[in-house]
Amino acid sequence: MKPSDCAIPGQQINMPNGSGAAAILSAGIGFFAVAVLAIAADKSTLLKSVLVFYRPTGVLSGVTTVAMLIWLITWVILERRWRKRTVALRLISLVALALLAVSLLLTFPPVADLF
Repeated sequence: MKPSDCAIPGQQINMPNGSGAAAILSAGIGFFAVAVLAIAADKSTLLKSVLVFYRPTGVLSGVTTVAMLIWLITWVILERRWRKRTVALRLISLVALALLAVSLLLTFPPVADLF
């Protein structure tokens, strides 16, 4: 039996959307982490040496690995907090989209060189 079978016609069923929102927002944060870490590693000699996890790939190996960890940790935390809640999905999606847009801008050299 599906939840829609029990619904009164015209009545909206409120289902928690927190898990989906957690995935969307954490993805935006992960994108932003890649951009920020790439810029930081480019500007800092300490980070440039610390973030080399695999020498043939260079700094990119550490940047992507750390960004994936940030994404995963953020996703786990948000999922646990929002699992059974209904959150403002439109706002969260807009924030994630804005983070993605800023991240893309930050990966272009003219913008990245401003920092």
